[in-house]
Amino acid sequence: MLPLQVTRAEAPPVAQNRGALFKVHDASHTLYLFGTIHVGAPDFYPLEPTVTQALEGAGALALEIDPGVDPRAAVSAVLKYGMEAPGSEVPSDCRQTLAPRLAPLLQKYGIPLEAMAPMKPWMLASMLAIGEFATLGYRSELAVDNYLSQQAKARKIPVVELESMESQMALFGAMTPADECRFLEDGVASIEDQEQGQEAREIAQAWRTADAQAFDRLAAKAAQDPSFAAQFVQKVLLDGRNPALADGIAKLLAREKNSLAAIGVLHLVGEKSVPDLLRKRGLTVERVY
Repeated sequence: MLPLQVTRAEAPPVAQNRGALFKVHDASHTLYLFGTIHVGAPDFYPLEPTVTQALEGAGALALEIDPGVDPRAAVSAVLKYGMEAPGSEVPSDCRQTLAPRLAPLLQKYGIPLEAMAPMKPWMLASMLAIGEFATLGYRSELAVDNYLSQQAKARKIPVVELESMESQMALFGAMTPADECRFLEDGVASIEDQEQGQEAREIAQAWRTADAQAFDRLAAKAAQDPSFAAQFVQKVLLDGRNPALADGIAKLLAREKNSLAAIGVLHLVGEKSVPDLLRKRGLTVERVY
């Protein structure tokens, strides 16, 4: 018999439940709806068997956007909505006012000062948020969406985009300059107060352990947060996008006998969630975990 420590060392990693999973079906078609986060860590994988088998048997995989498509579309959207026009004079706004508070954060996240200059305030706030996740060990290149896209393409499974990088970026681009500054100011304050780091840890841990109660708490807390940034995320990025996401998922269900859709897990919890919208369409929606 092998010593216990050797047995453990040679045992394959145990795939456990992650995120949130729903089963959506009509009379003859079934779709699994999986909640993701847009960052990752090596120990997130492999995903548990129900999700893996749903992907293997799927006629198509639906994602918000496919990270494996031509990166030029993403670059174009970032330049259009997230950066000041080349050659234009960057307006004097909160980036200058907040410079003393931004400097230590840029250094902490390894963002060069010259890289910040052309970024619109909302884009800078987003880069800071990504940096906060990175300091906790979560990387965008290991995002769950990336993993699923790669797995689907390796199996020759079509990947359907429910949105586009253009449409996502346009939501931020529609903010007024004053609102962009409020968004950045709220982001900086949240990092300074260690709220953003704590929230990032809570979201990642809830996803890592498929903690439904933790997701419900996070959703309730976010809905009650009066800050401009929190309300923008709730009303525009979540509630505002959920109807179109539900519509795309319902169309995929109607088209494919078996399919898998994977979207940000916060779209699956709280009031006005995608599962609730699908139920209102008369579809049967069961929470698996």
